[in-house]
Amino acid sequence: MNVILLYGGKSGEHEISLLSCASVIRNISPCHRVSLISISKSGKWHLEENSVLAEIRENPDAQLSVHEKPENEVTVAFGGGKNAVFSARGTFIPCDIVIPVLHGTYGEDGTVQGLLEMAGVPFAGCGTLSSAASMDKETAKILFKAAGIKTVPSVCLSRAQINDSSLYDTLVENAVAQLGFPLFVKPCAAGSSDGASKAKNRRELSFALMEAFSWDDKVLIEKAIDAREVECSVTGNSVCASAEKPCTLLKSYGPGEIAPRHEFYDYDAKYKDPDGAELKIPAPLDEDSLAYIRETAKKAYRAVNASGLSRVDFFVERTTGEIFLNEINTMPGFTDISMFSKMCAADGLSFTELIDLLIEEGIAQHEEKQKLRTSR
Repeated sequence: MNVILLYGGKSGEHEISLLSCASVIRNISPCHRVSLISISKSGKWHLEENSVLAEIRENPDAQLSVHEKPENEVTVAFGGGKNAVFSARGTFIPCDIVIPVLHGTYGEDGTVQGLLEMAGVPFAGCGTLSSAASMDKETAKILFKAAGIKTVPSVCLSRAQINDSSLYDTLVENAVAQLGFPLFVKPCAAGSSDGASKAKNRRELSFALMEAFSWDDKVLIEKAIDAREVECSVTGNSVCASAEKPCTLLKSYGPGEIAPRHEFYDYDAKYKDPDGAELKIPAPLDEDSLAYIRETAKKAYRAVNASGLSRVDFFVERTTGEIFLNEINTMPGFTDISMFSKMCAADGLSFTELIDLLIEEGIAQHEEKQKLRTSR
C-alpha cells in the first residue's frame, strides 16, 4: 500500500503535527510504502527525502521537521486519478491513500479534506463536512443540541458584534449575568487550547476575549464548571457503516480520565509538560456512567457525520456527577502522551493495528463515495 503522510501545516498546532506524524511513522506497518509530504507554516508543500523517513524510524530521539527545498516542492493536479495527483521532481508520487496527520486550522477544519475529495484521493479520517462542523465549537454545539446531547451552557460572540461598540458591553454583561464567573473563553475554531483561558473576573475576561479574538473571528464564552475531564475514542463510519466491512462499524474505546496538574488542561499540560496530567484508563467511574459516555460518544460522532476516528471529550461535574459533552476532535493527537491511541490500546487495539484500521476504513469510505452519481 502506498501511503502518503501529510504533516506540519499552516496552523497553531504545527509543532503538534510534527510529534504526531513522527509517532505514526514509528508505528505504521513496514508492509506499507510511505512518502512524506510536509506543509510549512507559510503553506508550501514539499516532498521529504527518504532519509528523513529512515532517521525517524531508526532513531527514537530524532525529531521530525519541515525541509523547504525548492526542488522538492509538490504540485497538486485534479482529474488524473489517485496516482496522478501529487508530483515533485518531475514525477508523480505513488498514492493509494493519504493520512492527513494535521491538527487545527488548514488541516483538521475540512480544508485539506475538501482538496483531497476534489482530487479523488482516498484519505483516512473525517470528511469535509464533519471536519468543518466539529472544528467550529458553536456549530458543533448546535448539532449536539439537536441530537439531544447535553453541553455546557455558553454564549458565542462574533467579531461583527464586538466591532459595534454600542453592543459589546451589553453582550459581555449579558454573558456574565447568564453564566456567572468563573468562565472559560475559547476561540470557536482553534484546537489544543490555543487562545483559551480562564477568567475569574471582568478584567481577566477582557484580556481573555482579546487573546481569543486574535485566533478566530468567533469566540465562545462558556460556564466554567468544577469537573473531571473524561475522553472517549471512536472509530468507524457513522454514515456508511456495514457489517460486510467491519472496519466501518462504530466502536468506542475507553473512556479515560485526564487529571491535570495545571489549573486546567491547557497547551503546556497537553504537550510540553510530561507530568502535566495523570491519565487514568479506564476512568474511575461507575459502570452506568462509563456505558453512558461510550454511547454518547458514538451519538456525538453520528451527529457530525464523523468517519475514520475522533476523540470525544466530556466533563463530569464533581458535585453532582452530571455529564456534559465538551467537544469532538476529528484528528486527535498521536503523541506518546496522547489519550486517543492509549484508550485504543487499553481495549486491545495496538497503534499499528489502529493505523491499519484507519487505512482500511478510509479506502472503504472512498469506494462507497465512488458509487454515487455526480451527473445525469
